[in-house]
Amino acid sequence: MQYQKILDTIKSETLARPITGKVATYIPELAKIDPDKFGMHLYCINSGHYGFGNESERFSIQSISKVFSLTLAMSLLDDELFERVDVEPSGDPFNSLIQLEYENGIPRNPFINAGALVIADILVSILENPQQEFLDFIHKITGNTTININQKVFDSEKKYSHRNAALLNLMKSFGNIKNDIETVLDLYIYQCSIEMSCKELATAFMIYANAGNTLSDDIEVITSRKTKRINAIMQTCGFYDEAGEFSFRVGLPGKSGVGGGIAAIHPGQYAVTVWSPPLNPKGNSELGMYALERLTTLTGFSIF
Repeated sequence: MQYQKILDTIKSETLARPITGKVATYIPELAKIDPDKFGMHLYCINSGHYGFGNESERFSIQSISKVFSLTLAMSLLDDELFERVDVEPSGDPFNSLIQLEYENGIPRNPFINAGALVIADILVSILENPQQEFLDFIHKITGNTTININQKVFDSEKKYSHRNAALLNLMKSFGNIKNDIETVLDLYIYQCSIEMSCKELATAFMIYANAGNTLSDDIEVITSRKTKRINAIMQTCGFYDEAGEFSFRVGLPGKSGVGGGIAAIHPGQYAVTVWSPPLNPKGNSELGMYALERLTTLTGFSIF
């Protein structure tokens, strides 16, 4: 497969498109990002790295981090984890309170905010130093110990975290949050504030394309059985109330973040990431969605 030629075609097509999306502003620090940034990186199991544009520039991964926190929790626990968070698509915005009230404090899935906050609560219960151990996990799956958080993003997100605090309080009223709310909230904001490049994200996501193992040194991070389950949740829940649209247009398991990043995988083939900050009305990268749709069209295969 001539991946670099395909990516070059995607670059030229995408840059010619008008942008109607808007950079996220509810986290003020994200509003400062240049909307013209655009990068894409594909890491193929058989032939290595391909990319273009701002592929090596780090950005706030935001909700893409929810895949990593779920992976860490699943590596430490078995199916009892899913007694506290479900695996169903939500069909609602990522920060909805309404569904949570109806369903007695059990979030629909680990990738909406409520679900990721429950996963953070679980990690706070299990880990001695949750923030550092989460970052160590990122270092392990990337082989890169220079990855860290953006403190300005953390502070900005912390200042405007009222809705996530409301989700935590609501779930605590139902008994589904066990730890101090501020401690759980800090871990959640910490993971969202991690900065990674497209290339680093593609390297991290390789474990989902490679049956739970790192490609560079073949270390098992999580079992192939659990990797299959994480990929299934990404396929059905990775894009909030646009998950069906992403499956229809792109046909890959993936996860988006309001920082403008999208990471996706083709099992046994590659991990691919895109970064373009302007978001569509559903909160997903407008150009990122288009670029990944073109990738599966031009390569001629998705998981379907």
